[in-house]
Amino acid sequence: MQTIYWILIFFGTFFIMEFNAWFTHKYIMHGFLWNLHKDHHQKNHNSWFEKNDLFFIFYALVSMGCFYLWNYEDIWFTLPIGLGILVYGMAYFIVHDIFIHQRFKWFKNVNNKYARGLRNAHHMHHRNTGKKDSENFGMLIVPFKYFK
Repeated sequence: MQTIYWILIFFGTFFIMEFNAWFTHKYIMHGFLWNLHKDHHQKNHNSWFEKNDLFFIFYALVSMGCFYLWNYEDIWFTLPIGLGILVYGMAYFIVHDIFIHQRFKWFKNVNNKYARGLRNAHHMHHRNTGKKDSENFGMLIVPFKYFK
């Protein structure tokens, strides 16, 4: 029975992270922490690293904290939570940083309806380089109007 709970917690955490990423992006990154996120929209730097990458580090620390609680405090459910955050972070990095922004030149030739919709939605978000009035979407849920 614990295995079922473990699987449900893992997938629940993964999907909650999609909402969390949308919420954080809309209200925190485009809100009071805009100074850390701004360099992702306004490319006025020559560095591969962006201040925006600090958000990845934050979630990595949360995930590692869950692993610590599982390993040293024997709180079993923090392992699937930590793994759900980790796997979501890896998926987000692959989709957002590698597939959409091409920080690594992989997946350049992927051209299906979902991929085009995801890229179109993200490019609409980046049309506005300011803090306000930018459209925000999650990694998995993209409005159908962007699928062409």
